[in-house]
Amino acid sequence: MRIYSRLLATAADAGAARPFRAVPMALLPPIPLYRRLLRAHRRKLPTEERLLGDLYVKAEFRAHKDIDNPIQIVGFLTEWQLYAQQLEGDSWKDARMDKSKIDKMSDQQIGQLYELMQAIRKQELEDNDPEYKPAQ
Repeated sequence: MRIYSRLLATAADAGAARPFRAVPMALLPPIPLYRRLLRAHRRKLPTEERLLGDLYVKAEFRAHKDIDNPIQIVGFLTEWQLYAQQLEGDSWKDARMDKSKIDKMSDQQIGQLYELMQAIRKQELEDNDPEYKPAQ
């Protein structure tokens, strides 16, 4: 992933025209953001969730390291930075995904999201019901 310095926002000039608008945080470069994500996982997530999250973060950053399109780079870094901020602030626990993001997903991504939802529900059943036996 190549970073262009002009793509990284500066918090000082952002939102100057609109005083009531929240000032966006400057985008972190990929390596510091990657480290911040792994650190947030280590501090905030239980072991199993942390391992899964770390594997996902590593795979995503590897898959996107050769991207040259500035729009994709900014979108990628922005979404991961928002995730890091939510994770650090504990607002992610009861958060819901925006409908606009779901509308932009491919069928494969929707399928993966559905599989993740099923795995989470199955795990909750196992954790909450000691007599639960999965169908085989």
